[in-house]
Amino acid sequence: QEELVESGGGLVQAGDSLRLSCTTSARFFSTYAMAWFRQAPGKEREWVGSISRSGDTIRYSNSVEGRFRIARDNSKHTLFLQMDALNAEDTAIYYCAAKSVAVMSVWYQMEQHYDYWGQGTQVTVSS
Repeated sequence: QEELVESGGGLVQAGDSLRLSCTTSARFFSTYAMAWFRQAPGKEREWVGSISRSGDTIRYSNSVEGRFRIARDNSKHTLFLQMDALNAEDTAIYYCAAKSVAVMSVWYQMEQHYDYWGQGTQVTVSS
């Protein structure tokens, strides 16, 4: 069972930036397509964005496009989520997810495609 660990959450003000990290075992990280999801209070978990195993293909939800940026560093087996221009609607628990894939460019949007999940990190944006 793979363990994913998110970090970097916290309380910020509207307009601020925050960077989340997600680390996992070095052995398999480069084989994973990965994603960020979030769950706001009282709402279902929603997709934020995905990155392919190679890092060459990245997709974002409409709600974060242009404000959030996903990146990965395979040498440090770490996934990042840079969040800029945060607003109160971004308040949520943020989760990273991973799926071992053979194709370098594939990415997935649906939760059910992912095999491994972190415990989440809380992001709270005060207005």
